[in-house]
Amino acid sequence: MKVRFILGFSFLFLLAFALQPAFAQHTYLGAEKCAKMCHKIQFTSWSNTKHAKAWDALKPADQANAECVGCHVTGGKKELPGVQCEACHGPGSDYNKLGIMKDLAKAKAAGLNIPTEKDCVVCHNKKSPTFKGFNFAEAVKKVHDHKPKG
Repeated sequence: MKVRFILGFSFLFLLAFALQPAFAQHTYLGAEKCAKMCHKIQFTSWSNTKHAKAWDALKPADQANAECVGCHVTGGKKELPGVQCEACHGPGSDYNKLGIMKDLAKAKAAGLNIPTEKDCVVCHNKKSPTFKGFNFAEAVKKVHDHKPKG
């Protein structure tokens, strides 16, 4: 297990180092910034979900395990705990300008990701110790039907 962790961490480190120039221009802004800009209702709704609390769901020992952390934070950084907006929609710096966000085609062209099943199963899969199956259609319905509390 220790060897697997070291190999996995080493691979992630090397991959991050190799891709650093490619990702240098992409910045994760954080869910609070999305809310301040124009997504207050979505932020309130998200705040009450398991995705928002994903980091807190990890046991302290798992917070040091790269295999766990990758699915419980956004952008691979502990500064953005939980599965925030950009974990699914991509780095906000690519599409956060108002003129871009008002036009879905422009937003997609600038980097906005509309999540597909392929995006979700990166974390929602049999490798997860809490995996109990995953139905994309049901998951999407839950996300779209979730209403803010209060």
